[in-house]
Amino acid sequence: MSEPLDALEQRIAELRAEVRRAVKARDTSLARLLRADLRRAERAWDEAVVTEEAGKPAEEAGPALREPGAALMPIREQVHQALLLLGVPTAAKLVVAVNEAFFAGGLRSPQLSSLRRDEERSFRSDPYARPYYLCAALTDRLSPARGLLADSTWPLEARVVGPLSPRVDFLTAAVRIAEHLTRLAEPPPGAVRLLSRMAQNIPGAVEGGFGPADPATVVGAARAELEVHLPADTAQRAEVAARAGDQLTEVERLFGAAALSTLRGAC
Repeated sequence: MSEPLDALEQRIAELRAEVRRAVKARDTSLARLLRADLRRAERAWDEAVVTEEAGKPAEEAGPALREPGAALMPIREQVHQALLLLGVPTAAKLVVAVNEAFFAGGLRSPQLSSLRRDEERSFRSDPYARPYYLCAALTDRLSPARGLLADSTWPLEARVVGPLSPRVDFLTAAVRIAEHLTRLAEPPPGAVRLLSRMAQNIPGAVEGGFGPADPATVVGAARAELEVHLPADTAQRAEVAARAGDQLTEVERLFGAAALSTLRGAC
């Protein structure tokens, strides 16, 4: 059996295990994405078998077989998968790191630079044709937050950011990553390293301030700090979301308003 088929079979086994863990954890969004990835891997395996039966090397079946982890899922779906795990507006650098740590890998920050603009063009040409869009987080000026991606299915309160939101979202992301690690029978080393780097910026999250982070300790430390910041951040976000709902068009609620257009509500 060819090496690409072996790699696909290993990927299928890994995906099945990940689906079971996501279902057990009642993470329905992640389970849905993993099942879609599993179906693509199984289709690629079927195509590879047919190719071998026809007497062709499996390498000729296409790039999805040469790179089974990264190529099976389109870039936007890889980004969406990372956003679902994190649950907060996220910069490209962290999206890439989470994708590399937990999923197929293969994303690069430059690939994400034009993604939001592509999503906006798609929405404008055929609104709501897709089940989700990778949209912008909105600032308190109702303009798109530079470099932050969000999920269009999140409520407005989760897609806007205020002065405290960067810290709140960092802590929330750390909690989500730590909790996801605890659900994995064999946590990927890259994911442990990612959490450990994040824990360096959370007081009390790493014993002695250095070394590998314990997920439960990170969760406790992050939640303790969240108790300090979350009430004010929630109130600020609710105020911004209310203005966005009143003043912005459908497109602007997802992708932000031009600076001058946000003044129309104040006139």
